Amino acid sequence: MSATPNALFTPVKLGALNLAHRVVLAPLTRCRNSIDNVPQDIAVEYYAQRASHGGLLISEATVISARAQGYPQTPGLFTAKQVAGWRKVTDAVHAKQGLIVTQLWHTGRVGHSGFTGVPGVAPSAIAIADGTKISTPKGTFDPEVPHALTVEEIAEVVEQYRNAAKLAREAGFDGIELHGANGYLIEQFLSPKSNIRTDQYGGSDENRARFLFEVVEAVLQEWPSARVGLRLSPAGVFGDVLHPTPLETFSPIIARLNQYKLAYLHLIDPRKQSELLPESGISQLIHTLSRLSTSPVIGADGFDRDTAAAAVKNGSFEAIAFGRHFIANPDLPLRLLLGTELNPYDRSSFYGGSEKGYTDYPFLTPEQTSIGLGNLIGNNTDRTAIPLSDKLAALEQESSSWKSASQLIAPALLL
Repeated sequence: MSATPNALFTPVKLGALNLAHRVVLAPLTRCRNSIDNVPQDIAVEYYAQRASHGGLLISEATVISARAQGYPQTPGLFTAKQVAGWRKVTDAVHAKQGLIVTQLWHTGRVGHSGFTGVPGVAPSAIAIADGTKISTPKGTFDPEVPHALTVEEIAEVVEQYRNAAKLAREAGFDGIELHGANGYLIEQFLSPKSNIRTDQYGGSDENRARFLFEVVEAVLQEWPSARVGLRLSPAGVFGDVLHPTPLETFSPIIARLNQYKLAYLHLIDPRKQSELLPESGISQLIHTLSRLSTSPVIGADGFDRDTAAAAVKNGSFEAIAFGRHFIANPDLPLRLLLGTELNPYDRSSFYGGSEKGYTDYPFLTPEQTSIGLGNLIGNNTDRTAIPLSDKLAALEQESSSWKSASQLIAPALLL
């Protein structure tokens, strides 16, 4: 038998979040909510399918106001109906002893008058100019020139973040993650390409980070820091942003974030566009920045079973967020544990639609799980003939560190 489990299947603490394993559901926009941004019953099924004992799910990005919206049928947290919709989701995840945090989102200049009748907002009146098209209920359009927020309006947006954080607690979430990545409002403030302000919110790196820290401090009025995470994309170009000197920009941001003792920092690793370090398989930039954080770090972007396990084992990250593979494999933690084949994902069903490509991906059967378990513990006999209880007992007797693995396997064997 193996002496130790795969590094992904050992417990870890992310602040106050006690994880039984390190396979995290990444925040994934799926565009299947109601027109008024309320999660539907199909979302309850979707998240419940992906919940596991001690596993962390990060919700799809959730807008903090009507004007924060930039994509059709995304969920919100600014009305009572939205809170009630999310409460069904969190209850379903907790029923499977899982954890779920919500990602709070303002799309900024991705917003469009096709949603609310008024343009989106941004630090400066600069439209996205990278060829992006904006899909709205009224059609698909070129990006609009956004409204440049006044200092007073910035304070109003910060208050919207605080209110959404409060509603997240009422909705039953275990914490929140601030979306500071992927070219949306927080990153629009951080980038000198989208922020050309000359007041206290622009000019220097420190001033451009002011909005981020005002948002952090606002949500900390509603949540202890040990239940707040932050996602950043230091090498990001999505949404027509740019960080010419990302190490110089983000190093002081992370140093200041350390003072808050956040639950975690969530970094998107540009593994496909940067030189990778052989000892960890991650980019030099993210390797350096992750070492600066005194909070645990979740890594994301393009990991598979082997690269994820290596990045955790080498100490590059405390956990790994999976996106496309988690879409297609609702039992992804179990499959990664057993080393079984993954379902292929269907890109055409990522955004919008119904159950196709959302809740209809197959789980491992009990027989497949049993065979995978036999492979895992190294039996050389007819694996299908070994009693399931004996297989689990053998796994747990191997080491107490196999406990979280057993908690993933047992429910699958009882399907």
